[in-house]
Amino acid sequence: MVTNDKGAIELKHSVIEKLARLQWADNLNEETMKNICYEISPGPHATWRCCVYKEREILKWRIHLSMGLDANPRKPHKNVIQVIEPACEECPLSTYTVTDNCRLCLGKACQNSCRFGAISMTETRAHIDPNKCKECGMCASACPYGAIAHLVRPCRKPCPVNAINYDENGICQIDEEKCIRCGQCIHSCPFGAIASKVYVIDVIKAIQEGKEVIAMCAPAIEGQFGKDITMASVKVALKKLGFADMVEVGLGGDMTAAWESAEWSEARKEGKKVTTSCCPAFINMMMRHFPDQFHNNMSETVSPMCAVSRYLKATHPGCVTVFIGPCMAKKSESKEMNIEGNADYVLSFGEMQAMLRSKDVELEPVLDEYQEASIWGKSFASSGGVANAVMECMRERGEDTTGIKLRKCSGGKECFTALTLLKMGKLPEEFVEGMVCDGGCVGGPSKHKTEMEIRKARQELLDQADDRKVLQNLKKYPMDKFSMHRDGSMSMVDLGPDQ
Repeated sequence: MVTNDKGAIELKHSVIEKLARLQWADNLNEETMKNICYEISPGPHATWRCCVYKEREILKWRIHLSMGLDANPRKPHKNVIQVIEPACEECPLSTYTVTDNCRLCLGKACQNSCRFGAISMTETRAHIDPNKCKECGMCASACPYGAIAHLVRPCRKPCPVNAINYDENGICQIDEEKCIRCGQCIHSCPFGAIASKVYVIDVIKAIQEGKEVIAMCAPAIEGQFGKDITMASVKVALKKLGFADMVEVGLGGDMTAAWESAEWSEARKEGKKVTTSCCPAFINMMMRHFPDQFHNNMSETVSPMCAVSRYLKATHPGCVTVFIGPCMAKKSESKEMNIEGNADYVLSFGEMQAMLRSKDVELEPVLDEYQEASIWGKSFASSGGVANAVMECMRERGEDTTGIKLRKCSGGKECFTALTLLKMGKLPEEFVEGMVCDGGCVGGPSKHKTEMEIRKARQELLDQADDRKVLQNLKKYPMDKFSMHRDGSMSMVDLGPDQ
């Protein structure tokens, strides 16, 4: 997959793999970590930046993040997504700039439209004073030649909540109070200057300590590595790595759909609008930007990741649960939301691969037909999948779902618009499915391929799933042994008649 940050991602995964190899060998210490900087940037000539000294400084910060630490130990952050300051550079500070298309015309439409005196004329073209410019865009609209370009720094462009700012030196800063931890900025930066904390070393240490470490793989993994790499393939590879077992989180999708559907049914009777609770970036958006709607309209059901983690902790006391998926916000859900029984650690697909390489383990086709989730739970990964599964559970209970109005939001902008309408009391739909990543989880920032690239392989894998019903599937699991609510309260829902 060609991406804006291909080189940066390769560098990140190289660092993780080297650290993991050292940890497996019980040889991870200050000296060996320092050696990594010299292995990747040996000198005397720089490989990818201006000099080896800058390269090594960037690597030092990246190693900190790859150890699950703050990028800069002198500046602790709550956010799992952080800026590698030495890597942030060379992006234009001025949002509006005059291009060579400027004809220095007599009309001076740009200058006349500016109410802040920011535009002057030089001998060759108009000039915008960045200290006076208020970034209103009137000059760009007025120019008859389209000679004024609107330049948005790539890290700021995908942020749906305007959480990216810059200091006096132009270094990117993330507003922790606004940031929803979606991670879209990470893969937008062509310098690799934004990254997340990585917990590979913590997971390896837990395995080495003899703990029962169980992986939980997101439904989005199906299709990421081609049609021959099934959930069973991933399970076999992870067990070779040292995991005690692996469970597909699509099972948690079934669990969440069953409990959330009961909430939706009750809300319909009360005339109350409800949102889903699966996407942690969407939850962060509600918490930080729409607090009243978070308290009044968000489903109280836990996410599929949390549901499977609680199930495993109830049936395997003392186990360590590790979620693997394409989502950065899941790291926030695990470490920042303080939801009891949630995943202990979260790894991205790329981090999982780096971990596999550290022990020379490869993903290979296997004959085992492993399935724990219904097709509805597996479909949680795609936009509309959550709502469809919830509606399926309502139908399985015999409820008439005709006439229900759903709003399926795909992408941060659509989510923000829906919540704004909800806040204003102008949302026409009864229920909102919020997924901050375009296309749903399959479009997560740490996806291995684009949604278009994986669509065919993913569909072939989903076509192999049996037609089990959601509620009947859950009868095989001890749903009375753990809570499906964020506050930990216990309640059972109707799983339908025995068949």
